[in-house]
Amino acid sequence: MRIPFEQLKAEFKRVLTNLNFPAEKADLCAQVFAENSRDGVYTHGLNRFPTFVRYIKEGVILAEASPTKVNGLGAMEQWDGNLGPGMLNARFCMDRAISLAKENGIGCVAIKNTNHWMRGGTYGWQAAEAGYISISFTNAAATIVPWGGTTTTLGNNPLVIAVPRKEGHVVLDMAISQFSFGKVLQYQSYNEQLPVPGGYDKEGNISTDATVIAASKRLLPIGFWKGSGLAMVLDLLVTVLSQGRSVKQIGERETESGVSQVFIAIKPQDGQQTDDLIEEILNYTKSSAPVNPNKPVSYPGENTLKTRKKNINEGVLVDEKIWAEVHAL
Repeated sequence: MRIPFEQLKAEFKRVLTNLNFPAEKADLCAQVFAENSRDGVYTHGLNRFPTFVRYIKEGVILAEASPTKVNGLGAMEQWDGNLGPGMLNARFCMDRAISLAKENGIGCVAIKNTNHWMRGGTYGWQAAEAGYISISFTNAAATIVPWGGTTTTLGNNPLVIAVPRKEGHVVLDMAISQFSFGKVLQYQSYNEQLPVPGGYDKEGNISTDATVIAASKRLLPIGFWKGSGLAMVLDLLVTVLSQGRSVKQIGERETESGVSQVFIAIKPQDGQQTDDLIEEILNYTKSSAPVNPNKPVSYPGENTLKTRKKNINEGVLVDEKIWAEVHAL
């Protein structure tokens, strides 16, 4: 079923307000959740909202907490998230990175002790809308089996890279697992197979069966050994720069919280030459003959814009069961 965007946001805000969320924070959190669903990232929009509410009730997420500055090193800052709402801490950190980039050409903000940022692409779009290139990454609880291993010791550690563009920003938002765990659960709920292998069954066999992967909680890294290495290096970077918890330490808690994140903003050189360079790369990439004539090659973020337009015009697509669950909160 489809729900108007404003109705979806209003329902999120109602629930958060009843949980004694400060009014401004309730509105901003509701906006982020609604925008995630609007842009087609349902796993971190409506579908994730009941878990977010449960974490608030359990004290995993502290509604009134705000980040505090720990250290400043020129164009770099370190902050403590104080276990506040992850998406609000992340928006704040990207704003700080942008402010530092205005002064220095580049800004880097690392935050420790924060919570899940939901859709990482949110902060890439945020920077791009402000006219800045950005690189963001986070660590997470271990759900990936390192290449050559049999147990999960790597987080999917999402990576976001965004480049502003007048005709539509380029925003790469990717987990280091072939599929995020939320995406696996979505395929499972629809009783569908993954289009390509995405994890292991309990016997260690690579599988496309979402149900057996969800049961084993063993996700496959992108690029096999390459993704395994990238996941580890991202954990190294985010932990060292923030002086926060690593994937190992995050996994020692009952629920995923206290994660570490990094937000980098870069001020691009303005002018027609920059615009021309971006268009040259995109046009050349998209000139590749498509496998399916009805599905041309697209750049990261292009399909997001199409989904956003469709959901604004027709209403945001929602899972009826989860919508009913939220309505009853």
